[in-house]
Amino acid sequence: MEKILKTELKTSVLKAFGSSGGGYISQSQGYETDSGRVFVKINHKPQARKMFEGEMASLEAIQKTNIVRVPQPIKVIDLPGGGAMFVMEYLKMKHLNKYSSKLGEQIADLHLYNQKLGEKLRKEGNTIGKGAGHSESQYVDKFGFHTATCCGYIPQVNEWQSDWPSFFIRHRLQAQLDLIEKDYGDREARELWSQLKLKIPEMFCDVEIVPALLHGDLWAGNVAEDDSGPIIFDPASFYGHSEFELAIAGMFGGFSSCFFSAYHSKIPKAPGFEKRNKLYQLFNYINHWNHFGMGYRGSTLNVMRKLLK
Repeated sequence: MEKILKTELKTSVLKAFGSSGGGYISQSQGYETDSGRVFVKINHKPQARKMFEGEMASLEAIQKTNIVRVPQPIKVIDLPGGGAMFVMEYLKMKHLNKYSSKLGEQIADLHLYNQKLGEKLRKEGNTIGKGAGHSESQYVDKFGFHTATCCGYIPQVNEWQSDWPSFFIRHRLQAQLDLIEKDYGDREARELWSQLKLKIPEMFCDVEIVPALLHGDLWAGNVAEDDSGPIIFDPASFYGHSEFELAIAGMFGGFSSCFFSAYHSKIPKAPGFEKRNKLYQLFNYINHWNHFGMGYRGSTLNVMRKLLK
């Protein structure tokens, strides 16, 4: 493996440092190279390349906005016996603490970035001879992403759709519940879902939703800071409803109240926010049920019942 890394990174020096680590999904290791330190994620599953390519595309999309810091992605490399490695910049990080409200502001700015591009485009559309000053970033008017991404290790279809509730029902909730059906055949989940599915569109009646670039998996384990400010990593990006991002951030702790108040000072809560927040939490509970098993069944069904009230 290290031989492949040396060749692919064109480095004469390759020296492991620190202890090798591992999240629930992938193993990881830091290396010294000719051109500085890198961080390498290793996964032996057959779908590893797809997963890492989605993560790389997500990091590139966030990086392009110049709003919030992410590790610089370098390369996805196939492993000879199957699986892949993902090489990125090594960042020395510590727990998010001092920069909580700064991160809240940056995430709001990330969510507003596409909307502002749209406003700029409309202005430019009204000016004569606008050719030269054309914005290099493209405004995105649909929900989805140009490639598949993985939330955990579950691949997500991001086919472009112009209607957010349809996208969310089909490519997020239904996709996850199909896996529950396949693995558990849970009758109660199936019955609750058949009722809930019909009620979701009305939760969006009076909300204008502009596609926002999302991190896509913003829990406390995917944020950090260094001396210069906040850092986010392990994204599963797509263009979606900005509120989707806040559900998992609020579910498992780790974000202080100043993160949320800084965020909402830029993007105030729209009417119906609390109910939709429950709906977005539902996605995360089902995703956890799919990853970690029956311990999340109760929470999933409870949220479904609450949403049906």
